[in-house]
Amino acid sequence: QVQLVESGGGLVQAGGSLRLSCAASGRTFSRLTMGWFRQAPGKEREFVAVISWSGLWTKYTDSVKGRFTISRDNAKNTVYLQMNTLKPEDTAVYYCAANLGGLETSTSEYDYWGQGTQVTVSS
Repeated sequence: QVQLVESGGGLVQAGGSLRLSCAASGRTFSRLTMGWFRQAPGKEREFVAVISWSGLWTKYTDSVKGRFTISRDNAKNTVYLQMNTLKPEDTAVYYCAANLGGLETSTSEYDYWGQGTQVTVSS
């Protein structure tokens, strides 16, 4: 029983930055592995980034390495995705997700999902 609510999406120009937030409630946040996924029009939902419950371990999909940073503030029950040097190909609905296990990158391994927030990057 976990509720996730994303925020921070919007329209930005290529090269700009945006920070997404995901607020969690319903159970202990500190033991949840938190991930970000995205789904562009006509494409499957894909893994973007994940962070362990401790914040010590992270993974990123190759296309965002060096540009995106996932972080969490367990005191605020919130996970963030800082997106820098945005590109038009980053345009997608971004979803926050949680699981009770480890650093999974497959959508099927996640137990809880947010409603998504739209990120649009213009040329």
